[in-house]
Amino acid sequence: MQSTWIVTANNGRARIFAQKDPNSALLEVEELANPSQRGRVSDIDTDQLGQLAASKSIKSVGAATQPSGYQPNQTPIEHQAELFARHVADYLLQAHTANRYDKLILAAGPEFLGLLRKLLDKQVSGAITQELNKDYTQVAPHDLLAQLKQHQT
Repeated sequence: MQSTWIVTANNGRARIFAQKDPNSALLEVEELANPSQRGRVSDIDTDQLGQLAASKSIKSVGAATQPSGYQPNQTPIEHQAELFARHVADYLLQAHTANRYDKLILAAGPEFLGLLRKLLDKQVSGAITQELNKDYTQVAPHDLLAQLKQHQT
């Protein structure tokens, strides 16, 4: 089935549209959401950095000792964004394997687009015909088509 999928995404939401031919309207295929992007960091990250063990504290009373200087490689928000990008990449791979689309257009915020590029399978990357580092997740489908045509020229 000849079909082009258009993916608009950011850290919290991905919308996938299908277009049968270049002159047809967009049909929404799927909307994926990352609910962790709407919460607070304290809801995601419950671990405390530093040592609180009584044996290593001042006078062994359980007070915190000097910080260890450990800094995580990613913040909790960045980690959740990476997990969501992995979910989107897996969805696109499964759909490509099932021959649900032939061509793919990606429009995502710059940071999320970078994450997604790293995680996409080679088969899916080969189907990409256009990439835009713009976040169009809030744009209506008919306006999205206009934006895409504007970037093609």
